Amino acid sequence: MRDRSGAAAAEMALMVPLLMILMFGGFEAGHYFYTEHKIVKAVRDGARYAGRLPFSAYDCGSGTSSQAALIQNVTRTGVADTTAPPLIYNWTDNADVTVSVTCNTAETTKGIFTDLASGAPVVTVSATASYPSLFGALGLLDADINVAANAQAVVNGL
Repeated sequence: MRDRSGAAAAEMALMVPLLMILMFGGFEAGHYFYTEHKIVKAVRDGARYAGRLPFSAYDCGSGTSSQAALIQNVTRTGVADTTAPPLIYNWTDNADVTVSVTCNTAETTKGIFTDLASGAPVVTVSATASYPSLFGALGLLDADINVAANAQAVVNGL
């Protein structure tokens, strides 16, 4: 009972799985938050871009924009070029980005846009992308994890 040879090896064998789970879990959590940051920044940039388009690009009656495809592409890739790679690894479809328009027609809340009959358009950009897991191939995470964000901007109209 006094022989202690191999005790350290046995303790190490018991601790290695826990340490590996903590290490790889930290990597995965960091990558998830980084991906979430990228999609939040993407919708903010898309909404900011949409806010700089002219008033004529928006139809308050239908809640749509004639430039919706361009706004979607700027949100997904960061640039207007349709051949640019997506900001998130497997974010390949512009259909994952939604552009909607609302207009405030109440006279008391038009603010500085009182000369516009329909008020200033407010663009909402929403996006969803499936999370590209670092260790999904190992079967550790559900493949149906999504990251999503939305942002709004008032159209300033150039």
